[in-house]
Amino acid sequence: MSTKNKTRNLSQGHPLPQILLFSLPLILGTMFQQIYSFADTVIVGRCLGADALAAVGNTGALNFLILGFIQGACVGFGIPIAQSFGAGDVKDLHRYLWNGAWLCATVSMIFTVSMLLISRRLLTLISTPAGLLDMSNTYISVIFLGISATALYNYSASTLRAMGDSKHPFYFLLVSSFLNIALDYLFILWFQMGVAGAAIATVLSQLVSGILNTWWLFRHISLIRVRKEELAVSVPHLKKLSIIGLPMGFEYSVSAIGAIVMQNAINTLGAVAMAAQTAGDRLRQFFTLPMESVGMAIATYAGQNYGARRMDRVKSGIGWGILIQTVYCVFCYIILFFAKAPLARFVLGAEETEAVAGAVRYLSIISCLFIFHGSLMILRNTLQGLGYTTHAVFSGVGELLGRSLGGFLATNFFGFTAVCFSNPLAWIFALCYCAVMLFRVFSSFSLSIRPSMSPNWKSKTALKQ
Repeated sequence: MSTKNKTRNLSQGHPLPQILLFSLPLILGTMFQQIYSFADTVIVGRCLGADALAAVGNTGALNFLILGFIQGACVGFGIPIAQSFGAGDVKDLHRYLWNGAWLCATVSMIFTVSMLLISRRLLTLISTPAGLLDMSNTYISVIFLGISATALYNYSASTLRAMGDSKHPFYFLLVSSFLNIALDYLFILWFQMGVAGAAIATVLSQLVSGILNTWWLFRHISLIRVRKEELAVSVPHLKKLSIIGLPMGFEYSVSAIGAIVMQNAINTLGAVAMAAQTAGDRLRQFFTLPMESVGMAIATYAGQNYGARRMDRVKSGIGWGILIQTVYCVFCYIILFFAKAPLARFVLGAEETEAVAGAVRYLSIISCLFIFHGSLMILRNTLQGLGYTTHAVFSGVGELLGRSLGGFLATNFFGFTAVCFSNPLAWIFALCYCAVMLFRVFSSFSLSIRPSMSPNWKSKTALKQ
């Protein structure tokens, strides 16, 4: 790793320490990201009440549907950059960098305008209770106004990670996490802005971290340059970015449709079930998002090694990645076994006894099944790093089926217990698909038969480290 460039070549060295060292800032970043999300939940739940918490939680599926697309697409736009970095093609790296930026700007504009026009209608379609509709719409409208900030943060972070720098996105996310907590107190407690204050705090914090990532990229990564001819729109580069990035966005959105179906079923169970699931799932995310960070590291690892023509390292990286996830899942189960009840009471307040009991049951069931989520993150992100991002969409269909089945069972047979199993069902369906597809990829792969989305192998220029 170069002191000057702050980049890391993941195609060299033992896979385990490389993956761990690259993953650690991502894991810490998601933990701090969850701290400020958790702060939103606690402040909203304790200061504004269970109805406000339910209203915010009710927007989670729509939030995931749209912002998940943005996040997935931005991560996907970073894959050709990682492949070009691994292959040593500096020119292509810059063309992908700038054309990815134009795509991000275009997508952000389209989604911001369209979502502001239809957000209330979408909330109505998922059976949002009338008493919560105004609060839910206020919160999600502010979040949608900040779509550009979300895109800036995710794309700038993805670009830095593609070149092996996972530390500085973490540092800047840490800054924005503390900023978000401070703004929560300022807007909610001092200015009495209600749920809108929580949303504004989130948007402003993401904007700050995105600006800091961009500043670092252009100021401190000497590999990055600005040349007029590389700023121009390139149809071939736009095409490859779209082929790789947009399916990853669609994968998030397809699985989010399943979350919307699930949210619709939860809404029919009443406000207590909504609050219990919101609190339980926020706590669940605090433990499972680090698994997704390891997955993001695997995507960059696979992309760089694919660019360097080291498929043997990709295979070994899968094994080490699943080992990391397994150890972490055991740790999470032990922590939640003792801490789930106090955590639920902390989020909801001890007086909300029914909601607390539901959140505890939710965490008791789902924590036993975390390994399916961890394994899915390894296999799916390996496929994405290799460029097979269309398969991510079909794995998202598996998640849609799993959550839809959970919603059907919750509404017609088992009530809240089925809600507790909906995410694990989604993980299992998607994992089975990814396992089959990855087996087929490795069975058919050879240097003479390349995937249609393979990187440009012709460059022999080594990046200066």
